[in-house]
Amino acid sequence: MEAEHIGFPLDILSILIGVITFYMITDIHAHHKNRTMGLKEAAFWFVFWVVAALAFAGYLWVAYDPSWAKLFLVGFVLEESLSFDNVMVFMVIFASFNIKDVLQRRVLFYGILGAILFRLAFASVGTALYAASPWVGLGFAAIVAWTAWKMLTSGEADESLHDYSHHWSVRLIERFIPVYPRLHDQEMILSRQEVEALRAHDPSIQIKGNASRYATPAFLCMMVIQMTDIMFAFDSVPAVIAVTKEPVLVWGAMIFGVMGLRAMFYLLSSLMKFLIHLDKAIIALLFYIAAKLAIEAGNNIMNWPGIHISPGQSMIFVFSILGIGVLASFVLPKKQ
Repeated sequence: MEAEHIGFPLDILSILIGVITFYMITDIHAHHKNRTMGLKEAAFWFVFWVVAALAFAGYLWVAYDPSWAKLFLVGFVLEESLSFDNVMVFMVIFASFNIKDVLQRRVLFYGILGAILFRLAFASVGTALYAASPWVGLGFAAIVAWTAWKMLTSGEADESLHDYSHHWSVRLIERFIPVYPRLHDQEMILSRQEVEALRAHDPSIQIKGNASRYATPAFLCMMVIQMTDIMFAFDSVPAVIAVTKEPVLVWGAMIFGVMGLRAMFYLLSSLMKFLIHLDKAIIALLFYIAAKLAIEAGNNIMNWPGIHISPGQSMIFVFSILGIGVLASFVLPKKQ
């Protein structure tokens, strides 16, 4: 028997706050070591966060209700799946600004913090809007369906040809702070004294404006990633809300999903050439989510007889589609 609402239990909120705090402490400690993340370390942390999510689901199962655990798991898997596209764009952004090695890890730290904040804010607003009016569900369904359609019709367009160094957010930042055009160690902001010292060694460096602080390409890269985090939140939040309307479960799914984003980045850097059909599975999932949102909205608005999709059915469908996408990538590899 499903509980009607889970609310905002203090123990669950404490766990989620503890997870975010643990991520920040471990990542800041990694920065002090001043090294990049290797493949084995990335695999360890990815598995770590998956196991942590499973443990959280187990806690929900035992302490509250099995239905809440299932809803969280489906939301978590969806968030991880949609993060695949998020990571692909991160790779292109880093290439656009020539960000490599240790500096990638530093920029990802701020990018993931931004992803957490934006998703939590969007989830809070989204669940409140959905509770206020069932018509919001139709709007969410349209957003998710449009995202799936864009992915489907993009075909073989080469995203790697996109140059994010001319992104609109870069042009906006340049209006408020001058840009030092070259990377300098791991710095994102340079003082006037630092810029003058660097120019004294290399007079060919040209800068515009005269200010006390100058942005480096690393700072511009970080801001572009923050802007893309906002755009991805528009997609992922409605997708998870399609599974559960409980804010604390939406928050949990997104927090645990985003925690593994950094490790996923390093893993996919090595494995992306093998998972060639996973994007098709994600498109299928997005169309399924849009249909589920539309059906639920129709049930509430027009009093349809009702097609109810249980948490268990959603979990089976999501895992099956992703499994097919991964299996197809190895069984039907792309020809050279």
